[in-house]
Amino acid sequence: MFDIDLWREIFQSINKNRLRTLMSGFTVLFAIMLFTILFGIANGLQNTFTEAFGDDATNAIFIRSGTTSKASNGLQAGRRIQFDNNTFSSIKSENDDNIEYITSRIFKNVTATFRNETDNYSVRAVHPDQQFIEKTSIDEGRYINQRDLDNKTKVIVIGSKVEEDLFLKTTALGKYLNLSGIQYKIVGIFSDEGNDDEERIIYMPLSTAQQVYGNNDYIDQISLTYNPKLNFDEAIAFSNKLTSELKKLFSVAVSDQRAIRVRNRASESQSVSALTTGLGIIILVIGFGTLIAGVVGISNIMIFIVKERTKEIGIRKALGAPPKSIVFIILLESILITIIAGFLGLIIGMTVLKYGGPSLEQYFIKDAAVSLNLIVGATITLIVSGGIAGYLPAKKASQIKPIIALRND
Repeated sequence: MFDIDLWREIFQSINKNRLRTLMSGFTVLFAIMLFTILFGIANGLQNTFTEAFGDDATNAIFIRSGTTSKASNGLQAGRRIQFDNNTFSSIKSENDDNIEYITSRIFKNVTATFRNETDNYSVRAVHPDQQFIEKTSIDEGRYINQRDLDNKTKVIVIGSKVEEDLFLKTTALGKYLNLSGIQYKIVGIFSDEGNDDEERIIYMPLSTAQQVYGNNDYIDQISLTYNPKLNFDEAIAFSNKLTSELKKLFSVAVSDQRAIRVRNRASESQSVSALTTGLGIIILVIGFGTLIAGVVGISNIMIFIVKERTKEIGIRKALGAPPKSIVFIILLESILITIIAGFLGLIIGMTVLKYGGPSLEQYFIKDAAVSLNLIVGATITLIVSGGIAGYLPAKKASQIKPIIALRND
């Protein structure tokens, strides 16, 4: 049953001892605020890593050609290595058991026009497997297929942002889009897990691009995903094998690092995982260290509060108040202060993250935020700690004889 006199007495005590209340409340407020900000920053860093590496498959390998830096087999340094369809076929046939998906890539920049709308975009000419390597989700229509490659059809798949930019009053699917003077039919619209730039890309069949842009069989890059069953060491060994095969194919010196460039996401994923794990542990230690400091601060303050109220406790006992009521009123005051201060700390921390978050992006901290459940859990931890911190000294003081309590200085 709600006892208005009890609550009036608690608020009178809080009002009478403002400095004491502020000291105990600030300890809780600061602990929750710092805990919120630290974990928000940690989540922001995690979001940055996720966005940077999340739009490609984690088991992806990217193979690029460069220029030789060393002479080899009678060939001078400075040769430009040019991949072609035979390079792609060789890699695919010789490593079929270890390859999950594979595609060639050709990169072009075009001016896209639909009616009165015009903008510049990147075009990627690819094989159908590109959809799974890039984690592309088809929203409407379909992706590039093998028939498109075989027939060199002039079809394209556009990102959702391209549709937003150019097709203001109609849908894009089934329409024709002019790319630098050539009409292509839009057969699909996709979205991507990466940033908006990934949805401002246009895909077309590789064979079509080879015919239209140069009438040759050259390719710019080869991308693949290795068998997911390979462990880390096997994945690294596989990428090293690919490097050796390509160097042998193009007569590149073994020690030449510029001519054939193989980037394995396995190494990146392991490095990012180690970094985020280490960061998480550091933040966790700092965060819980802050909570422990808050608990210690509350405990010290509550011991001081109970000592300060020893005479009051003596008077209450002399007037017949049972020990339980004495403990209860002190405990309730402690919990009330902790709840209010914890809530304010939570609000301040989340406000700092909300309005300070955009400015943190320049430090690679994106969408700094924190799980409400985590902060509520931390606040409950402090509330329980505050209750225990108030209960123990209050329990001890309630057992003191009234005459001794009244003599306390």
